[in-house]
Amino acid sequence: MNDLHSILFAYRSDANLGELTRPRNTCSLPFGGRYRLIDFMLSNCVNAGITDVGVVVHQSYQSLLDHLGSGKDWDLSRKHGGLRILPPFSYTEQGQGEYRGSMEALAGVYDYLEDIRQEYVLLAWGDIAINLPVNEVFEQHKNSGADITIVCTPTLKGAPQFSEYVEVSEEGRITDLSVHPTSADKALESLEIYILSKRLLMDMVNYCSAHDVTNFSRGVLQPRMKSLKMMPYIHKGYVGRFQSVSDYFQRSQDLLDPAVRADLFNPARPIRTKDQSNPSTYYGPESKSVCSLVADGCQIEGEVENSILARGVVVEKGAKVSNSVLMQGTVVKAGASLSYVIADKAVTVNEGRMLMGHFTYPLAIAKGSAV
Repeated sequence: MNDLHSILFAYRSDANLGELTRPRNTCSLPFGGRYRLIDFMLSNCVNAGITDVGVVVHQSYQSLLDHLGSGKDWDLSRKHGGLRILPPFSYTEQGQGEYRGSMEALAGVYDYLEDIRQEYVLLAWGDIAINLPVNEVFEQHKNSGADITIVCTPTLKGAPQFSEYVEVSEEGRITDLSVHPTSADKALESLEIYILSKRLLMDMVNYCSAHDVTNFSRGVLQPRMKSLKMMPYIHKGYVGRFQSVSDYFQRSQDLLDPAVRADLFNPARPIRTKDQSNPSTYYGPESKSVCSLVADGCQIEGEVENSILARGVVVEKGAKVSNSVLMQGTVVKAGASLSYVIADKAVTVNEGRMLMGHFTYPLAIAKGSAV
């Protein structure tokens, strides 16, 4: 698919995710035991034959750099094009503070945009879990004659105050866009994934830069609703959005549903991630693992139920883990009990400790903590 270039926004570090995004931005948040959130949109692009991907970053992106590397695990390590990390200080003198919006982010990497070889551009956030057939979206965009195609879902997943919604006419054209309303009374939720031509994108970036417009939805889409033909692509598959600690926990628990896993990890469109070549997980003779996802490299001698364990997790004999998410390198020592807990990387839960949260208010433990 040589006519489509991809720009992934990976500069957002959502404060509503609390301890989970303190050491990283949202796109590098571990998910599903062995993935990072950016793996999903990055894999969607690769599965559609996209060979040039720019990842726009700003702050707290060291974890993301360590994960992506040269892009070879996604077949994006190339002499020409491939994966490009786009930090602000490479293209603008304004390296302080955060981007105020995606249009300011695009203006910050303007030199990169000028060098795009493809005729069309896919714009998307990298912090959403979705298996999207990008080639179908692109085909619909070209066949419909749309100026902008917006990917939407009929299954509302986000909190209204952090989400966007569209209204569609009988002819199938988008006629209204609501940004962060107080309630979700619209039928379709925008996933903020767009396809448009490079020419139109450059015109928008130039205009917004000259008029100090920073927000794509409010500053570009809403004022041009009548002058531009905007069409929806309705994605009916699974969508995971992460706008709070509770969201992260509930979307993680979704993965225990075989139907969700079958949709999100469709073998026809595989989700790729960084290869770590860990050994197989060891299960002790008295261990118990029920309805859980356990990554490789773990050592399980206690009990695990309805939980997701990332690589290298240790659950010692006599320890019990239920309804929890344990990230890489977490150690649960003998006699400890965890329920509705999210443990970030390298957390140690000492002997005999009892940690308990709730499904709607899980207990999140910061990276590297000893409890």
